[in-house]
Amino acid sequence: MTNQVDSRPGDRKAIVDRHLPEKNRVLADFLRRARSRCDPARLGLPPDSRNRRVPGLRREEVALLAGISTGYYARLEQGTVPSPAVLEGLARALNLDAAGRAYLENLVGLAGPGNQARPSVQRMRPSRDWLLAAFLRQPALLLGRSTDVLAANVMARALFADFEAVPPGERNYARWMFLAEDARSLFVDWEVRARAVLESLRLESGADRRDRGTAALITDLRAQSAEFGQWWAERRVHHRACRAIRLWHPLVGHLTVDCETFTPAAEPDTTLHVYTAEPDSPSQRALNLLGSWVVSDGASTPPAAN
Repeated sequence: MTNQVDSRPGDRKAIVDRHLPEKNRVLADFLRRARSRCDPARLGLPPDSRNRRVPGLRREEVALLAGISTGYYARLEQGTVPSPAVLEGLARALNLDAAGRAYLENLVGLAGPGNQARPSVQRMRPSRDWLLAAFLRQPALLLGRSTDVLAANVMARALFADFEAVPPGERNYARWMFLAEDARSLFVDWEVRARAVLESLRLESGADRRDRGTAALITDLRAQSAEFGQWWAERRVHHRACRAIRLWHPLVGHLTVDCETFTPAAEPDTTLHVYTAEPDSPSQRALNLLGSWVVSDGASTPPAAN
């Protein structure tokens, strides 16, 4: 008998979802959306004469690729938590990248240390300020959980924003990216960069669903940013490379920078972001010009544009 579970776009999920705990509801929705984004041809499935009324794979195709029964996979999309033994097959069938696999494991509860209770406030050691100050010509940001801006050197404050002038409770990179007009005008490819921030935030939220700070930030951004609300509902997770970030700065014009990130082994919730430009390029000269205004006299922000 032909399986008809994909015959209607809604997949009859609404009634089931209302009665699920949040974790199960998020897991079910993530699986459905990941399935809808899969390309059957690229996954090596044979041609099928049946019309596809919705994009992506059918449930029986995911089950075939994952090595499980169609009925079992259908229950997963209704909120049943999969056993650890089938996660690798699911990730392979849904063509998940490393970020998607990590998010799936977090939802199922296999991330281990990531689900342990963490201190509510991250403390900055003075040596971290000294480290950022050592980057004289490179913008450097130290981000904590939920993309909180823990510290920014003078070049970062000149290139991006004067985060030290922002109230501590609002000093957050994702908040700035989505709610500040200067962020939208600074990034030439604002949507690409904003999506990268959101998807990293989603991955982090899956790692510790008890983190009230991250949950509050997400709720706030969904209420204040239409783009954030729309993209958050897509449940995408992805690690995007911080390469060729195109900027338009009001003082030095167009420049392109790369970002290198460093995460201390002893502090996995803290990441150092250092921005560089190709040597002897127009972008490097633009950074040097910006630096000449802020480094020589120790000013935290460059002079205002005329």
